[in-house]
Amino acid sequence: MVESVDDAGADARWQGFRCEGCGAALQVAEELRTARCPYCTAPIVIERARSSAHASPTFVLGFTVNEAAARAAARRWIASTWFTPRAFRRADVMDMRGIYVPAYLYSAEAHASYEAEIAEEYTVVETYTDSKGKTQTRTRTETEWRSLAGSWSAFVDELLVTASQGLHNDELEAVEPFDLRALRRYTPKVLSGWIAEEPSLDASHCRGMAREEALASVGRRLHDHMPGDGHRGLRFETRLQHENLEPVLVPVWVLAVRHDPDRPPVRMVLNGQTGQVHGRPPRSWVMIGGTLALVVLAVVLVILLRGWL
Repeated sequence: MVESVDDAGADARWQGFRCEGCGAALQVAEELRTARCPYCTAPIVIERARSSAHASPTFVLGFTVNEAAARAAARRWIASTWFTPRAFRRADVMDMRGIYVPAYLYSAEAHASYEAEIAEEYTVVETYTDSKGKTQTRTRTETEWRSLAGSWSAFVDELLVTASQGLHNDELEAVEPFDLRALRRYTPKVLSGWIAEEPSLDASHCRGMAREEALASVGRRLHDHMPGDGHRGLRFETRLQHENLEPVLVPVWVLAVRHDPDRPPVRMVLNGQTGQVHGRPPRSWVMIGGTLALVVLAVVLVILLRGWL
């Protein structure tokens, strides 16, 4: 717990608090829910009233991967990369932060009407006379296409989209899935000692991202739903009803790997439950060019060897 400090002259993006551990007056960025006192290292949990701009999270997923395990997973991932500079593969994992990232959990009912052509395969047996005058049989597969139309309904749930401008949705997707069975009701005490971020994307924007994912999911499930031996020309229209969007906090380790003082650091993201790693490693064009040159040389040698033989 912390005591609020009035500071009319402070920047509007910062908020003043007093540490109850040592009494230091601190300025904390307004988008954070937690901090740590730089003097006594006491964790600070910032309790704010619910507002339309920043809704308090309903659920939270706790960290199960500690810092040591996350650091080890990051080192393994770095060592496993291909065609990367040697300095990157040898870089040390230093600046690592565990962050509760704001997200939204989306669910809805999906109702789709569809049309498609369904393939029905059957076998035809033919009798023929071969060159020696003997009667033989052979088979071939024929396909008959039939039109099909219908409706399909299902529940779309467990769709997670980011509510942070700092962590893009494709990065969050890359480290999914999270074990949503471990969801628990949010309480400020869960965040003690961790960095927690306020949503920086509004709910309407996140709902739009979630709808796109839901429609893509419906398309994949409809493809799997089609009967017969194959299908083509699938067309469908989907209605999403009874949509629900719940604000949640998900555990993510974020770290920056600096391997070259003249280049920006490489950001890596780890799932705080599973240790799944995502990043975009730098490429060594010298190594790529050398490998291509070796491949071309090997092909040329094989061609010359065949010609000589």
